[in-house]
Amino acid sequence: MVREKLPGQRGWRGPGGGTAALLPAMKEYRGTTVQVCGLWPFSSGTSSPMIGVPLGRHEETQATVCCDPISWFQRAGLISNPSAFVLGKPGLGKSTLVRRMMLGLAGQGTHPLVLGDLKGEHVDLVRATGGQVIPLGRGRGYLNILDPGEALEAAERLTGDARARVLADAHARRLNMVIALITISRNQPPTDQEQTILDRALRWLDEHFDGVPVLADLLHVIQQGPDELQQVALNRGDWDLYQAETRGLEATLLGLTGGGKLGEIFSRHTTNPMRRDAAVVFDVSSIDETETDLQAAVLLACWSYGFGTVNVANALADAGLEPRRHYLIVLDELWRALRAGKGMVDRVDALTRLNRSYGVGQVMISHTMSDLLALPNEEDRMKARGFVERSGMVICAGLPASEMPLLTAAVPLSRQEQHKLISWQDPPAWDSRGVQAEPPGRGRFLIKVGGRPGIPVHIGLTNVEAKLNDTNKLWHQTDTPLMAEAPAAGTGGGEGS
Repeated sequence: MVREKLPGQRGWRGPGGGTAALLPAMKEYRGTTVQVCGLWPFSSGTSSPMIGVPLGRHEETQATVCCDPISWFQRAGLISNPSAFVLGKPGLGKSTLVRRMMLGLAGQGTHPLVLGDLKGEHVDLVRATGGQVIPLGRGRGYLNILDPGEALEAAERLTGDARARVLADAHARRLNMVIALITISRNQPPTDQEQTILDRALRWLDEHFDGVPVLADLLHVIQQGPDELQQVALNRGDWDLYQAETRGLEATLLGLTGGGKLGEIFSRHTTNPMRRDAAVVFDVSSIDETETDLQAAVLLACWSYGFGTVNVANALADAGLEPRRHYLIVLDELWRALRAGKGMVDRVDALTRLNRSYGVGQVMISHTMSDLLALPNEEDRMKARGFVERSGMVICAGLPASEMPLLTAAVPLSRQEQHKLISWQDPPAWDSRGVQAEPPGRGRFLIKVGGRPGIPVHIGLTNVEAKLNDTNKLWHQTDTPLMAEAPAAGTGGGEGS
């Protein structure tokens, strides 16, 4: 039997056979099912979820990858908790990824809330979407931690249990923030008795003070020592004993109202109240990175203020007084707040644990697991690791090999996935001109949900997004040589010199 000779993939080989040296690539079209239905049966679907904000393309299949914690929880049911934890070395695009989610969700009616932008990276995006930019810093703006915000206004519109819950939440948040500031200032939390005195002093202000109090008013009440405060101080009518019990508390509050290492940011009335019907960013980029205590204090204050505003919005929506609003809350540089002092992990845990009940999506950003586990107390380290374990999804950029044992203890990763993350953190190459190229892992992320295989995605920016994500603006303007300016200044150098 003679086998019929068949041409190869490139045609007939040999002289005159017409072998094709180059094969033209087939054109690939991307679109929704509605748009490409006329091409059937020559269309193919994607193996990646198509619900949520389009992040980029799958690194292996080039399929579109859509992902955000709110859509995957509310619409797709892929995660049980509308939260994400983003890990990765600096400079690989963590903030760019989060801004892509913010922009996409803003187009779907979700309000992004960046509760503390340490580098000013999210300001342009929020401003471009018509949101509110709140600057905070020394001489730039003030945030009164005793300000209940819109809670009092909302309470006047509510009745019964709803009104009581809003007022109780406002009181608890103010008390927690005072305790947090004292913890940062002392590097240890106040005693149980001091916390009880602070609680009673705040309640006394709510009942007797006309207007919105500030920290100086709280200090004045403790110095005056009304009967309610003396009772919880257990001084039994001994004024000297009361003064001795409150001396440390008085000294710490004096530091918070008169400058100190935390400055005066929290000692005056709020300069720019937060809105609840738009995107909001707290711009704290003016605070120097060396002022770690102040940064942590401002971050916690912004987080508390933001969650309080969300609680008010939900209470009014539950009562049918306002439409239901959804928020994406971004907690950046989480490790800075956790290292501020003992007890800070509990404060952050209390702020972030109830995100599903509040109807908000949440994104927490840090560099490595080592940052979360570098706390001196073992109990705090376990709680910090729980932030990652409780997240609906964990999104990883490039990470060093030393991080893999810590990360796999919280998130299951295959060997291939670990090698991929390690390769993404490699330094960039140098080209022949001596100019540093882009890092190989920039814009590349691995999306992990439980034990499912990770989804590697590469983010590509549009022209509009490229402008909003430009973090090197200060380098675009070239300095003018002083010698060139000399003739214009009249300092010599006549015409033709």
